[in-house]
Amino acid sequence: MRYHPHTPGDVRQMLDVCGVSSITDLFRSIPAKLRLGRALDVPAAIDEVSLLAEFQRLAARNRTEHPPFIGAGAYAHHVPPVVDQLLLRGEFFTAYTPYQPEIAQGTLQALFEWQTFVTLLTGLEISNASMYDGASATAEAVLLATRTTSRDKVVVSAALHPEYRKVLSTYLASTGDEIVTVPYGPDGRTDLTALDAAVDDRTAAVVVGYPNFFGVVDALPEAAAIAKRGGALAISATSEAVSLGLLQAPGALGADVAVGTLQSFGNGLNFGGPAPGFLAIREGLVRQMPGRVAGATVDRNGRRGFVLTLSTREQHIRREKATSNICTNAGLAALAATIHLSLLGKGGLAHLARLNHARGKQLRDAMRKAGFGMRFTGPTFNEAAFDVGDAQEVVDRLAKKGIAAGVPLARWYPDDPRMKGALLSVATELHTPELIELFAQSVRG
Repeated sequence: MRYHPHTPGDVRQMLDVCGVSSITDLFRSIPAKLRLGRALDVPAAIDEVSLLAEFQRLAARNRTEHPPFIGAGAYAHHVPPVVDQLLLRGEFFTAYTPYQPEIAQGTLQALFEWQTFVTLLTGLEISNASMYDGASATAEAVLLATRTTSRDKVVVSAALHPEYRKVLSTYLASTGDEIVTVPYGPDGRTDLTALDAAVDDRTAAVVVGYPNFFGVVDALPEAAAIAKRGGALAISATSEAVSLGLLQAPGALGADVAVGTLQSFGNGLNFGGPAPGFLAIREGLVRQMPGRVAGATVDRNGRRGFVLTLSTREQHIRREKATSNICTNAGLAALAATIHLSLLGKGGLAHLARLNHARGKQLRDAMRKAGFGMRFTGPTFNEAAFDVGDAQEVVDRLAKKGIAAGVPLARWYPDDPRMKGALLSVATELHTPELIELFAQSVRG
């Protein structure tokens, strides 16, 4: 972290230029009753050696014995050290966003390669240069569908990530579009009978998770077929992107739009973020796509270069009538994911996905051996919901042992009595068989 201290002389010179006698005078426009009126309650300044020692003392308070068994949309995966090292390279220099291609070739190429990886993972023709996160990408996909179809209703699976659904509700509160939520069945998949009944000639989009919030691989082909029969777009949302190294691509299963986050690649949990969102579409939808597209071209000397091929920026002039108000991208987080995917390659990604699926099976087997059944019967990747009796009690008890056990599903589904004892847990490549066995036995108590 860079630190640029100002000397008393620097401060005095700046105050003189501003025409004030003290720093306090800079805030005189703020009413006195709103000012703090005292010094901030922070320790006195210390030297660098002492400061580092204090940081180490604070860091030592963290319980880091085991990787968390919490998934629910944010996943603990190994991030190769080379990812962080490459993020620092000067080729990725840009002041904010790559308006000037001559000084942002590294950034533009990274975005171009990000788009390539997203299209390969999703099986769709076009990707934009990343989104803020999976939730806002989902909402933007729905807005794309309402613009494309000129319809005012969206049908959403209750098994879609609840936070994605909340963000979608916030977006559509200003448009007046209707959201219809259809239930999930005992297998944890979207209830297709209810979905078929909900889709009508007003429906712009059908949105399902793939895998969904319960870790279940939802019935995307069937849901997409229902959407198409009703003239709506099919949207898949993926928060555990490692699964796309094993599962069939959403585009191959009928999805018109695929969204989600690539947080699982190159991005640690970092107390909740950032997590780069992705959005991929079929080619015919490109003019309704939010954000922008980085493209490859050649200069007048025939040398390959990268530019923003599609970047209407119309939100600056059209405001509420704009196609979208997404005006940037999760650049650094997207770059981290791109680097990680390039290091993995096709074979490495497939191996990582198979390893995660195997760890998920080991978790299911260990929990079953410990006496805990699964909440849902549908197929899963590396995450599943288990019936543990009192999920919150298990979470609290294991926290005292330094184990982050998972997420009590009753937190998001308080009205569903089936969720009272359901604990959503994940196992990735970071969870060894021995740790998985320890976890299952600890849940049993």
